[in-house]
Amino acid sequence: MSQEVERIISGSFGELWEDGEWQENINSVNAEVAINKSALNLSGTRWTHQKVISLSGAGTISGFKVTSKMIQANLWTAGPKGTPTKTELISKLADPEAFGHERVRLKNVKWDRVQLANWTAGQEVTEETPFTFAEFELLDPIEEE
Repeated sequence: MSQEVERIISGSFGELWEDGEWQENINSVNAEVAINKSALNLSGTRWTHQKVISLSGAGTISGFKVTSKMIQANLWTAGPKGTPTKTELISKLADPEAFGHERVRLKNVKWDRVQLANWTAGQEVTEETPFTFAEFELLDPIEEE
């Protein structure tokens, strides 16, 4: 494999879509799956073996505050006795020098925390919103040509 530095993907070409709507003010997305295991001690060996028992997804989006959408749309539907808002996110990386583009769909996204106020005089206001998700789908993988 040759070292083609122009093929290294730049996050500057990332996009985030929520329920089909481009989130133009987002500048950072992180989503990962934790592999939860149970330790098993078997006879005849000193090694502890690991059995995968579940998966859990979590992440964070960050961006600039432009509207109150995160407060209005992503809290509980019908107040605190309602149901939590569930959404879908699609992360896209499409660096024009890469081998292709990558899209990952995060399903059953639920917000963990929504900022109500967070500002400092003389600075742009940013929002950081953590979330959990259950299931994902790799829609478009990047593969070496």
